[in-house]
Amino acid sequence: MTIPRFWREIPIRYNLVGSKCPLCGTVFFPPKEICKICRRVSIDQMIPEKLSGRGTILTHTTVHEAPTDFESQVPYHLAIIELDEGPSVLGQITDCMNGDLAIGSRVRSVFRRVSEDGVSGTIHYGYKFVLDHSR
Repeated sequence: MTIPRFWREIPIRYNLVGSKCPLCGTVFFPPKEICKICRRVSIDQMIPEKLSGRGTILTHTTVHEAPTDFESQVPYHLAIIELDEGPSVLGQITDCMNGDLAIGSRVRSVFRRVSEDGVSGTIHYGYKFVLDHSR
């Protein structure tokens, strides 16, 4: 099996998977080994939780001066998104104009190319968000 195929076949690679405390029901993303509410009693009890990838924009900004390796993407939009399951995540909003973004807008996750390794040609993917017009 090739290395790229191996990475593609890891179940959480192309899904938003967090963890859920079976004791209190709190959902975390990224996954945690211990619930910050239940603490030690949650050790070895956290369960994987596939997240819907849908959420609401809490705040957003547009980046005009990008860090190294992201210069070709400016301007791009970042938002703090509260997922429907509870956790808040920072994510890039794609396929939209700045005027389309608003606090309270609904979004959904998509998987897009993040970068490409010039030496090996390996393409790295990650989650980003788009406006969710289905509601």
